[in-house]
Amino acid sequence: MSRTSFHIAFIGLGNMGGPMALNLLKAGHTLSVFDLSAAALKTLGDAGARVAASAQAAVADADVVVSMLPASRHVEGLYLGAEGIIKRLRPGALIIECSTIAAQSAIAVARAATEAGLAMLDAPVSGGTGGAIAGTLTFMVGGPAEVLERARPVLLGMGKNIFHAGAHGAGQTAKICNNMLLGILMAGTAEALALGMANGLDPRVLSDIMGKSSGRNWALEVYNPVPGVMDNVPSSRGYSGGFGVDLMLKDLGLAAEAAMGAKAPIPLGELARNLYALHSGAGAGALDFSSIFELLSHRPGA
Repeated sequence: MSRTSFHIAFIGLGNMGGPMALNLLKAGHTLSVFDLSAAALKTLGDAGARVAASAQAAVADADVVVSMLPASRHVEGLYLGAEGIIKRLRPGALIIECSTIAAQSAIAVARAATEAGLAMLDAPVSGGTGGAIAGTLTFMVGGPAEVLERARPVLLGMGKNIFHAGAHGAGQTAKICNNMLLGILMAGTAEALALGMANGLDPRVLSDIMGKSSGRNWALEVYNPVPGVMDNVPSSRGYSGGFGVDLMLKDLGLAAEAAMGAKAPIPLGELARNLYALHSGAGAGALDFSSIFELLSHRPGA
């Protein structure tokens, strides 16, 4: 594909998918979109996308399909179910699957796509809602290198960094490793800040100190979990928006499955999973994952 503008079907317009789709419109692509949320569809429709009545309708005549869904079962249902869209795509179309799912699910979709004469990449993202809005996401891509080159103009409409992790499924493995580390870092950052506050420190001052010291990390500097320390992050808007606790718990579960399959020890990953499970069980599942601070600071509902 030497072209730089495509007819793209975008499926899944949540906190991440919605801004990604808007950036594709800004990049000059034409979009057909579908989501279960009427509000999300209206936002994209008002921006110039064609709103479809179903995923099957959205992919009609599409050059490229981009999907951003919550979990493996949703992705498998979209592509492989009784009404799976693989059956609706024209030969030669390209699938870019950006959800965070099990590597085996990505491989299953890739196998079915190949059998149908389609190209497919698993291309999960990192960068959060801020990166989705700004168009600076990082893509971790699994699939053939030549297919990645076909997809590059589309990916560059949504992100800044593109890494070829390896064969089908490798993008998902890289993302699972990244998100396991993110969960660990957020829990550790929240625990350290809570300890300082319990001993009378100002969390803003402590964050500045640690940000210039050996404890510096992304959760501390870009996504601070303490309310009021940083503007324009979920902790300063009641932990709304962003990346939900239940989504982090799902990703930590995927890491546990991958570890079991490879017989790889992940003691900190398992500890983080237990903490997020406890937090979710207390009713925080829909809050941003940085709300783990509330659990670790013993301030539920504060």
